[in-house]
Amino acid sequence: MKRLIIRKKARKNFITYGVVILSYIVLMAVIGAGSMPSALQGLLVPMCAYIVAALSLNLTVGVLGELSLGHAGFMSVGAFSGATAAMALADSGLPSWGRMILALIVGAVLAAAAGVIVGVPVLRLQGDYLAIVTLAFGEIIKTVVTNLYIGKNPSGLRFGFLNPDIGLGKGGMMLVNGPNGISGIQKISTLTSGFVIIIICLIIIFNLVDSRTGRAIMALRDNRIAAESVGINATKYKLMAFVISAAMAGAAGALYALSQNTVTANKFDFNTSILILVFVVLGGLGNMLGSIVAATVLYILPETWLRQFSDYRMLIYAVVLILMMLVTNSQKVRTLIGKLLPRKKASGKEGAADA
Repeated sequence: MKRLIIRKKARKNFITYGVVILSYIVLMAVIGAGSMPSALQGLLVPMCAYIVAALSLNLTVGVLGELSLGHAGFMSVGAFSGATAAMALADSGLPSWGRMILALIVGAVLAAAAGVIVGVPVLRLQGDYLAIVTLAFGEIIKTVVTNLYIGKNPSGLRFGFLNPDIGLGKGGMMLVNGPNGISGIQKISTLTSGFVIIIICLIIIFNLVDSRTGRAIMALRDNRIAAESVGINATKYKLMAFVISAAMAGAAGALYALSQNTVTANKFDFNTSILILVFVVLGGLGNMLGSIVAATVLYILPETWLRQFSDYRMLIYAVVLILMMLVTNSQKVRTLIGKLLPRKKASGKEGAADA
């Protein structure tokens, strides 16, 4: 029985890798043939960023079992720190791919640091209290970034808060301009970089879930009291998952920022956190392939063929989310799915017999 479960997990993981790799090959072939409109090509890198954000949130919600409503805050930290690092290194002589890698690392590290700062006090809470505090964190980050000023002059970086006069002097350049955000960003992120980050995130998540640490995290998700009774340190393992999730969200934010000309703090508001949560819920909690598919479909469709309904996007997402929760928690639907999928039951009996 144990071998059967391991084989099924490995098969599912390889299917996820295969879908991502095949999708990348098809997209590159279509782009190379000149068959994809330029408007659609411009959506591919942001789509990869949202896929990474959905995977990272699925680690918190699906694997850890904690509801976070401030995930856009970690994306904001990664976006602004990564874009600032890339612009500050513009005259360093580094190639664009080198600046992009450094920007992604900076975004991930600073977002992980923010995850530690938030996670240490917050992860002692559970349920609605945790969701409310993470929501407040997202709004705090947005307010801080809105009032933050960062500039560069020959003597180095200059920082200011609330006051745009940071003494740049002659030859200085404003990088983060408060409510105006960052403008003049060089688009150095590519579809290939987005694909690589998705693969790296999948490797991290799958190896974490299949490790002893991952089993401890899922034990806390299923029954915290029972897990602590056998010696599992709840704070340690929950913080570990939360920080890894925050780091991946920071990398997603940096990837997104480096695909745009201008980035403002309002882009990473509460609506963005809810949008990422919709990707996770519709794709299935703990289902990484589902998150990838949901993020792809729900990002591309509204930006292309359903653009005329953009004013009703969040309303439609809310309705679909409610229906999804009602359907998945319906005993009748579960019974119907059980009747439509008799093979799983049969394979389970065969595995039990073999054991």
